[in-house]
Amino acid sequence: MAMPLPSDAPYREGHRRTAFAVAIALAAAFGWGALRLAQLRFAPSEWQPSTWVDGHAGKLVNTALGTLPGQARMDRWSAALRYRLLGDLGRQVREGCPGWLFYRDGLRPPPTRAHVLSQRIDLMRRWASRLEQAGVRLVVATVPDKSRIESKHLCGLHQAPLMHARWNTWQAALATAGVPLIDLRPPLVSLPQAFYRTDVHMAPAGAQVAADRIGDALLPLLGGKGETQFVESAGPKPEVRMGDLLVLADLAQAPIGWRPPVEQFLPTHLEAQRRGGLLDDVAPVEVLLVGDSNGLRSEFADRLGRSLGREVWNLSQDGGYFSGAMLDALARQDRWPHSLKVAVWVFSELSLSLPLSAQEQRAWAAMH
Repeated sequence: MAMPLPSDAPYREGHRRTAFAVAIALAAAFGWGALRLAQLRFAPSEWQPSTWVDGHAGKLVNTALGTLPGQARMDRWSAALRYRLLGDLGRQVREGCPGWLFYRDGLRPPPTRAHVLSQRIDLMRRWASRLEQAGVRLVVATVPDKSRIESKHLCGLHQAPLMHARWNTWQAALATAGVPLIDLRPPLVSLPQAFYRTDVHMAPAGAQVAADRIGDALLPLLGGKGETQFVESAGPKPEVRMGDLLVLADLAQAPIGWRPPVEQFLPTHLEAQRRGGLLDDVAPVEVLLVGDSNGLRSEFADRLGRSLGREVWNLSQDGGYFSGAMLDALARQDRWPHSLKVAVWVFSELSLSLPLSAQEQRAWAAMH
């Protein structure tokens, strides 16, 4: 007699439970994604076809969808364990000598097409000509990468030859175009510490010598030093300064001993002194500072103003890189004061190695 085949009912029931669990997980994921996307807010400039083409908008969406509840805490402890056990600071940060952090792209820049630098040179020449026609002299001060200045603290790390080649090409292009270039390397290299140990920006001493170097170059163009005085005040005690490279390595909130040591600096503040009367005439604006975050750190703009004896109109911006601040300033050129004589363009060396932004691509395309 034939044996009866076993019933497949239990298997079907197991498949149903599995399918039901997967459906619930997918529905929860869909709901979470819909909620995160509903909370996402695009600035008008970011909701453009070009931002989807260059990947910027996609990155915003990926960031919104990729954040899970509790993920920040897990990422922080993962980074702390990785540093404590392996001495690893993640994909974007490298440690040279103990406590000295460097941005990876400053050592080995991301690959870019060869024509990108030539396009930036074209933009620089065009903007220099435009400013000259308006009676404003353009002066460029490229801030050398931290790895170039603090090379004695690299301890085995090396800056790629490509960085040196781009620096030399940029300098030659400025000389050919007749645009004054202020070389900040000599005064910065002469300091015991020109940059923060855990940050990509210049420390107060570095910002001061850079401002003085730029000031010395500008004074002949301005007819000498102005009469504005600056008063410097200091805080009562040193304060902890959390460097941006620690933040980038996701170690800003890690416990002591689970991250490189943070620095302490005595906070200072510079302020222009006016004579005090409400009806006193304000000195005419003669100097415009357009730059990246270097113009916003370590009181750089006021240090430059003190060197010049006149207040500086500072339009620097975080995340401006090569030309963000310059493009925004040029967009409002019709509202510039007629007293303006000099525009100082300050940006980091690394900016020369980055791909063209959507704004730069449009500006370059408009020239051709």
